[in-house]
Amino acid sequence: MAIMGVSAFKSTREIFQHPFALPAVWRWENFARVWVEARFALYFRNSVLVTIASVVIVVILGAMAGYALGRFRFRGNDLVYLYFLSGLMLPIRLGIIPLFILMRTLHLLDTLWALILTYAASGLPSAVFILTGFFRTLPADLDSAARIDGAGEWLIFQRIMVPLVRPALVIVAVYNLIPIWNDFFFPLVFIQTNRWKTLPLGMTTFFGQYSTDWGALFAGLTLAAVPVVTLYALLSQQFIRGLTAGAVKG
Repeated sequence: MAIMGVSAFKSTREIFQHPFALPAVWRWENFARVWVEARFALYFRNSVLVTIASVVIVVILGAMAGYALGRFRFRGNDLVYLYFLSGLMLPIRLGIIPLFILMRTLHLLDTLWALILTYAASGLPSAVFILTGFFRTLPADLDSAARIDGAGEWLIFQRIMVPLVRPALVIVAVYNLIPIWNDFFFPLVFIQTNRWKTLPLGMTTFFGQYSTDWGALFAGLTLAAVPVVTLYALLSQQFIRGLTAGAVKG
């Protein structure tokens, strides 16, 4: 990270001649060129929309599925749970051809929805796995007392259960947020026009056929890393608390 940040202020020649030294001249114009030439604002907006929408879907559906599987015993409970776990065993990239055909059939190619649905589907198995384990550790008396007081299942889930598993929700969010934000593979497959490119794909603007503008590229990568690093710093305490709680309960 430090080398990348320092290299963002160098020219391409200086990066290769003195890779670990401070720049002789701090080239702030690299950041200006990223903003203008690479349409950074547009790609940043697309990445934010895709990441937030995907993480929200994963957290909401994962919490609901985890609550149902963790708090209720019904016929086929273990089978449904194993079905979700099977998603952890096979990388989603193995299904890229069926995924591409599906998105083309649904007319979702070259839209952000192709990315959002793919990321949500790939993140849901891990979310269900984590949240089901947390829900199962909560005392059964919580449900019983709430039902005696007349609370319905939605109220129990929303007002009682969700606040108790908040550290687990943070784990799920952070665990999915960083890979989605940094992903290059699925935008490369599903997105064709500049209008819907995300940051990792948009940064390829600086890869030329015969030369690469490494200074501008590092400047773009530095700007792209700032939101993730900031968010992790803000949520790190809850993330660690959730991991610790999971270790103790497990």
